[in-house]
Amino acid sequence: MIDYIGLASIIVLTTLIARMLGGGARSAGSSAEAIGVVVAVLMAVLNLGLLAGLTGLTVGKWATGLRIVRNDGGNVGIPRALIRHFIGYPLSFLILGLGFLMVALTVRGRGLHDIIAGTIVVREGSF
Repeated sequence: MIDYIGLASIIVLTTLIARMLGGGARSAGSSAEAIGVVVAVLMAVLNLGLLAGLTGLTVGKWATGLRIVRNDGGNVGIPRALIRHFIGYPLSFLILGLGFLMVALTVRGRGLHDIIAGTIVVREGSF
């Protein structure tokens, strides 16, 4: 959740800047909003794809002492991290959040996104 709050904050901040420019500066305002969306997408790919793939950590996982690993305990890898966050998460949302509810219902605490990507979230140093 920490990761998505950060991404939403980027959008909110640039939207506020765009609104403050407002009035006759429509093009400057819409440019600020567009820049915010581009920065948020770039940060999402860097944090949720690249950082998670290389280290098993996102900013939010690091802050909470969690790590993403493969089922066998190996490094996640960038393709698996991208699948987990950009395919698994949207699918979990599309089925009304049931993919996230699976975390509470499965023995190993894996959500739909983890099952799709072949990953598991563990406490730092416990795997």
